Amino acid sequence: MEITEHAIHMLAEMETSVEIHYRDFTDLAHGFEHVQRVYHLALSLSEQEQADGFIVGMAALLHDLGRTSRGPTRSHTARSAKLAKNLLAACDLPSETWYAIQYAILAHGYLHGIEPATLEACVLYDADRLDSLGASGVMRWAMTMQHARWPEMRTYHPDDPFAVWREPDGQRYLLDRFFTKLLKLQEAMTTTTGRAMAARRIAFLRLYLQELQHELAEGGSGYDMFEEVTYHLLWGKRGEEQEKEHPGEDLQRGRVVDISRLSEEQHSAWSGERCTGAS
Repeated sequence: MEITEHAIHMLAEMETSVEIHYRDFTDLAHGFEHVQRVYHLALSLSEQEQADGFIVGMAALLHDLGRTSRGPTRSHTARSAKLAKNLLAACDLPSETWYAIQYAILAHGYLHGIEPATLEACVLYDADRLDSLGASGVMRWAMTMQHARWPEMRTYHPDDPFAVWREPDGQRYLLDRFFTKLLKLQEAMTTTTGRAMAARRIAFLRLYLQELQHELAEGGSGYDMFEEVTYHLLWGKRGEEQEKEHPGEDLQRGRVVDISRLSEEQHSAWSGERCTGAS
């Protein structure tokens, strides 16, 4: 859905207002750069999915605002919605637009029990998760160590860094978060375009793990694994047909994957799977 010139002006003003809240914010993984990436991803997704770009854009700018403040609730989504209410008051929005923005903010969280049930909420949900994948995701994953809350946390398990012979523990080993969270995010995507973009970004994550395994082996750390073990680590159990079509093949050969082409080819397979309840 096309955004009007007036709406673009309102979004630009809100972006400036939101940035002020992040001036002294030290959590780089959720800082203003993350907000900007999610904002632009969300606008791109909204165009592909024909969502309301103004609602999506406003919700994206405000979705993590609660992380910049402390409050009686542990839910940053609830704090974000509360702060958003104050900022949106100056916009004189129709009540249905205001509620749609608030709902998208509340529904974007991972663990807070509110499922995205509107198209705009689904778009923000996917955009936020896409920023946890690919090169941006690796960068943000590394930043989380700065804010690790447990002094016993380590980068990876000393004997089994890739969780081949144990259950991964993302609370204790930073690398395990690939297996407990990041590599599972494509399954959580709610839009066709989001799934297509996630496929390429997850392929990059798997290639990163492959390179890390090689580097640990070269360094004499004793993590040199059999080829079939490495293959399972990277791609899981896939048939030969799927292996040939996997985006990782293009990444390994240095080719750029055309996400729009992927989206078109996979649309028929994913039709009917768009966000439940979206209209």
